[in-house]
Amino acid sequence: MVATLRVVLDQLVAPTEPQIAEASRELARALVLGAPSGCEVEAIAPAGGADDALDAVGGLANVRRTALPRRELAAALQLGVGTGIGGGMIHSPSLFAPLVRHDRVHDHDQTVVTVWDLRPWEAPAELPRAVVAWHKAMLKRAVKHADAVVVPTHSLAARLLEIAPLGDRVRVIAGASPLGFAVPVDEVGRRRELGLPEGFILLAGGPLGSEGLDAGLAAVAASRVDLPIVVIDVEEGHEPAVADLASAAGIPERMVHVRGVLSATDRAAVFGAAVAFVAPSRRAAFPWRVVDALTLGVPVVAAASAVHDEVVFDGGVLVPSSSVTELSEGLGAALASGLASAAAAERLGVLAGDRGRAFSWSEAADKVWMLHAEL
Repeated sequence: MVATLRVVLDQLVAPTEPQIAEASRELARALVLGAPSGCEVEAIAPAGGADDALDAVGGLANVRRTALPRRELAAALQLGVGTGIGGGMIHSPSLFAPLVRHDRVHDHDQTVVTVWDLRPWEAPAELPRAVVAWHKAMLKRAVKHADAVVVPTHSLAARLLEIAPLGDRVRVIAGASPLGFAVPVDEVGRRRELGLPEGFILLAGGPLGSEGLDAGLAAVAASRVDLPIVVIDVEEGHEPAVADLASAAGIPERMVHVRGVLSATDRAAVFGAAVAFVAPSRRAAFPWRVVDALTLGVPVVAAASAVHDEVVFDGGVLVPSSSVTELSEGLGAALASGLASAAAAERLGVLAGDRGRAFSWSEAADKVWMLHAEL
């Protein structure tokens, strides 16, 4: 008898969160590659959207499309009404799942969901009201019906338990950079197409308060490191606001290059020319770009936080602070010290690369299979 793990891949056919879409694809790939004997992986996807993204996973035993497109399906899931998804072993890389009453003991139905970011609870003003309401409603449904809730760090697990009474159902399974994530051989050409210089300080995120970009840019200015600055993952329409933050930090406009969400290969090419990655955000969320930097051995200077302390650990410089000003000054000093010589930068790069090996989708997939076996 074949055991089928049904993975919700809504983000692949109707992406609304690029980082979750990438994580969904990479986890599904790893689950297929690491499937135990007698097990297979099936995809659940909403109606509509192209099949190309699902085909990219490879090795799926089946793809089951729902009758509803993603938007309508999200509303149905929030209300707990019938969606036609059915039962079985369901794993979702987000809260997007049929969180309804089911019988795990007799019917062997089980539903596991994932929480990567606590912004809907900690900084709700930064998101549309409907998005916040959906996440809060789905977490309430998870409290009632989820067999387990996956989070990427122990610190996020502790914080989530303060928000929702999930008891012993919280499991920690970290994310990772994409399988085979490496600086491409055509990196120079890719950076040229993106209009980027060679050798720069790299940051990621937008102008919203929880991203900490104001402190990050001020830190680069305070470091007096005479290098261009590249900011990636900036949402469309937010470029002027990022430029304003750079101007407020005293950074000339010609020194700042703002880019949006990039493909994994282009992103790796960008990291390939970064002399350091600055991570000023202290939000309770998995730091995807920090993990990218660690994976590629790029020196990391990060704001100390529960999440960064756990993820970066000894792979970079962690800067404690009690205010934005103190954070900017601390990050700036750490950046200046880390790049003071080639030997100092090389040392930070080695530390980052060593730590980066701790993150693997293959290991994550093994833990997911083990979790469902335990359930």
